[in-house]
Amino acid sequence: MSTLSQTAAARLGGMGRNEFIAMMAAMMALNALAIDIMLPGLQEIGASLGVANENHRQYVITAYLIGFGIAQLAYGPLSDRFGRRVPLLAGLGIYIAAGLAIVAVPSFSAMLALRFVQGIGSAAMRVITVSIVRDVFGGRQMAEVMSLIMMVFMIAPVIAPATGQAVMLFGNWHLIFIFISVVAVINGLWAYMRLPETLDPQDVRSLNPRTIIDGFRIVLTNRIALCYTIAGTFVFGALFGFINSAQQVYVGIYGLGLWFPVAFAGVAAFMSLSSFLNSKLVGRFGMRRLSHGALLGFMTVNALWLLAQLTFDGPMPFALFIVFFGLAMFQFGWIGSNFNSLAMEPLGHVAGTASSVLGFMGTVGGALIGAAIGQAFDGTALPMVGGFFSVSLMGLLFVLIAEKGKLFQAQNKPS
Repeated sequence: MSTLSQTAAARLGGMGRNEFIAMMAAMMALNALAIDIMLPGLQEIGASLGVANENHRQYVITAYLIGFGIAQLAYGPLSDRFGRRVPLLAGLGIYIAAGLAIVAVPSFSAMLALRFVQGIGSAAMRVITVSIVRDVFGGRQMAEVMSLIMMVFMIAPVIAPATGQAVMLFGNWHLIFIFISVVAVINGLWAYMRLPETLDPQDVRSLNPRTIIDGFRIVLTNRIALCYTIAGTFVFGALFGFINSAQQVYVGIYGLGLWFPVAFAGVAAFMSLSSFLNSKLVGRFGMRRLSHGALLGFMTVNALWLLAQLTFDGPMPFALFIVFFGLAMFQFGWIGSNFNSLAMEPLGHVAGTASSVLGFMGTVGGALIGAAIGQAFDGTALPMVGGFFSVSLMGLLFVLIAEKGKLFQAQNKPS
């Protein structure tokens, strides 16, 4: 799909396909930026705000993710009633204001409260971006576009830790929050000037309790949407678990120090490459075949990784660790965008509400699973690796429920 269909072109006005993908990726990247850019600064944040337990530093990420997840329930119905533009820009405003307020934060508890608020703002970018893509595309076309968005989006984890470390060369951790606020302002101006309203007037839904509850019912009673969301939640829990523990694993166990951002970027680059390949292959093979194969591969790699971890008395060699991790995350790149597209495919008529409900489940559930994995850190990588294998098993279980026990069935047709 190299050109826009007539329907897509009409929805996007004068915006071209490449600009649309770049804008949607930039919006989603604000979420990754708000998490990954501060990983090198977690130790300094903890020391500055008097955090004694190193595992408690992870709450800077968890608080953000909880706010990010819960707020998604509101943005969906709001965007189905008032359109996509206004709630999106409002969310950006909250994100920017919270980021700037953190600069003057007096305590760790206040930091967590403002991170929660910043997550509330960021939720608009996740829910409404997916809703906009679903407004414009469907089926395998949506999966292809989401894969390209995810490919660009994954540039954020590649460069964010190194960017955070570079920003801190000019001052302390406060500069990180000024930086991400400035980036959000730029994105907001871009969207304000170029993004048209994509919600079809026929799909506008009333903002009353009965309509909202009915929309939630439509989403939660759809077996395909619900089960693929739960499966994706477990898989994303693995990613959040690693993000929580990344600084402790890379720096605490393997002593990478200033090389931490490079190792983090290398794995993220694998995920970006995987998303790019998915965009090229999904139209030919379909979402189910690619994502089911990747999930089985993810589970197999994690099983071998866990066995290898158990054979070493101490940490396994870093080269072996990074090979296993890179292979696991390569599979992840084929799972995320396809699972999301499969969940959204039957729900185009309630895209905003669907994106909010499914996003809430995936983010809050994934954050809690990731927090459990992160808080289990005991000075070794075993809790993280064991967590990866466990969530892959649970993901497979819910995919089997979604597909009534049959994998690799190409039920979706090109659109």
